[in-house]
Amino acid sequence: MTEFERLTKQLDPKKMPQHVGIIMDGNGRWAKQHLVQRLSGHLKGREVVRDIVVASDDIGLKCLTIYAFSTENWRRSTLEVKGLLKLNMESIKSNIDELHGNNIQVRYLGSKTRLDPDYERKMNEVCKKTWKNTGLKFNIAFNYGGRQEIVEAVNEIVSESPGTQITEEMIADHLYSKGLPDPDLIIRTSGELRLSNFLLWQSAYSELWFTSTLWPDFTRVDFVNAILDFQKRNRKFGAVK
Repeated sequence: MTEFERLTKQLDPKKMPQHVGIIMDGNGRWAKQHLVQRLSGHLKGREVVRDIVVASDDIGLKCLTIYAFSTENWRRSTLEVKGLLKLNMESIKSNIDELHGNNIQVRYLGSKTRLDPDYERKMNEVCKKTWKNTGLKFNIAFNYGGRQEIVEAVNEIVSESPGTQITEEMIADHLYSKGLPDPDLIIRTSGELRLSNFLLWQSAYSELWFTSTLWPDFTRVDFVNAILDFQKRNRKFGAVK
């Protein structure tokens, strides 16, 4: 029995998070440590994404969202941005048949601002075949920023209903993540202790789990350990328990 299988048996099905978000940090530092180009770190990180998606499906997770490319990532070097865009497209094209075969639904969450319309169209065309799948909901936050998401949601509401009094429910109904449960658990790798503009509205009551492990070194064992730690916590949601 592998360590992953042993730990999986310890999971309490009644306390499973419905939605896990992951801030995949540390690809660049991993590359520096291994004396390779930054894009090599992202390539290694791509392998980890595939393994964690498979692990999520194996343990019966309902929803997984990864932070793949932020609205701030456009500030990186032109070479790295082009490499990330190419890597994203290649990754989804090469894995979509396997994901579809496993009944996994794949969607992109993010802003259309700055993103080439043709690039966005191609992403959605590739993923479209999975949209009726009923298994794991795998969301890729791409060109995503939590503040931008809220601003766009409010602007849509104002445009649709000028002068209306905006409510939390209205905002939630206009987010990129409309229809998805809020994340119960957010995992961040590489030792950084912040959300970095990831799912800001949705994470109001998310449990946070941080590890110093760099994303390319993150394993399915680490993933299950994060969920086991989550299951030990007493979530109060502002009430006294």
